[in-house]
This record gives sequence, structure tokens and C-alpha cells, in this order.
Amino acid sequence: MKLICIGRNYAAHIDELENERPSEPVVFIKPDSAILPKEQDFYIPEFSNEVHYEVELLVKIKKVGKHIDKKFAHKYYDEIGLGIDFTARDLQSELKSKGLPWEKAKGFDGAAVIGDWISKDNYNNLHNLGFSLLKNGVLVQNGNTNLMLWGIDELISYVSKFFMLKKGDIIFTGTPAGVGKVERNDYLQGAIEGKEFFAINVR
Repeated sequence: MKLICIGRNYAAHIDELENERPSEPVVFIKPDSAILPKEQDFYIPEFSNEVHYEVELLVKIKKVGKHIDKKFAHKYYDEIGLGIDFTARDLQSELKSKGLPWEKAKGFDGAAVIGDWISKDNYNNLHNLGFSLLKNGVLVQNGNTNLMLWGIDELISYVSKFFMLKKGDIIFTGTPAGVGKVERNDYLQGAIEGKEFFAINVR
């Protein structure tokens, strides 16, 4: 099982971090050890003073695939979910400035929150799906899949050119604008179309 993450997939998020708009999806991988166990609080790691939340729509791959054509990509997943790609932003910035990989800032223990899963058939249009993140009851991120630079099927097709997709793999499809720092005792709640998919405490 692997966690395949997409960076810079929402224009407003690219702008807020003053990044260059990519010509193709930005892909990185988190190890499965980054998954935050269910019912466990998220603990801010001691090596970072600026951990950011990034809420993302998730897709769970249901069968093996390689070099998947976009028109067949929908056959490779039945379930979607919601999660958080926690990022040690200070560490990431330091590594990027040196031209180094930034797995340490993205793949540390607990850096991947995976909420509940639901059948994609519950929604009429996956290309117009609203999702959100509340921090201490205040809306901080409000995204919609219609704002993605690359949609779900495009991402599956693209990623499968480089990595064989296997049953149970999870794709983090990118975060919208509104990312920000977490503090101890924060309470984060994520929802798709108003339905809660996860709720976690920050310690």
C-alpha cells in the first residue's frame, strides 16, 4: 500500500504559497507509516514549529493498473474519502531552498489523516464535489473538485504511467487554498458536502 500525493492541483493554493504553476501534476509519496491511526490524536512533531493542515479529497484504488487510459480510470476506484496532508512547512521550505527532497516534511509519522470512506455512487458528479475543513469550529478551507487543475481520472491515468497502482493504494488529490498552521489543542473537522468524514485533536 502506498499514499500517492498530488501537489499544486488548485490554482488559489499555488498562489497563496507563491509557487510556480506546474505544467503537469506534482507527485510525491508518503510511506504507510505516515497514516495517523484511527481515534488517535495528532501530535505536532518536535522538529517543526510550523505544521500546516491541508485537507484533501482521497481516492482508494480497487485493483491493479498500469498505463491506465483516462477513459478507463473510473473503473479503478469505487470509494472516495477525505483526509489531511500534514506538512512541516518550515522544514519543507528549508529543504526546498537547498534543492533537497522534502519527504521528511511530508512523510513523518502521523502526517496522513485518512477519514471515512464512502461509495462514489453516493454522488451524482465527482467533478463538482464540495469539501471543507473546520478549525475550532471556524471554516478555514472550502474547496470543490471543479477547481482542480487535473481531475480524479486524469490523476489516476497520469500517476499510473510511473507507478503501478495496486489495490488499497490511496491518492491524495491536492488541497485548495486556506492552508494554515495548527496549534496544540486545535480541533479539526473535515466534511464532504456537509457530511463529516473525520475529526481529530491536535496535541
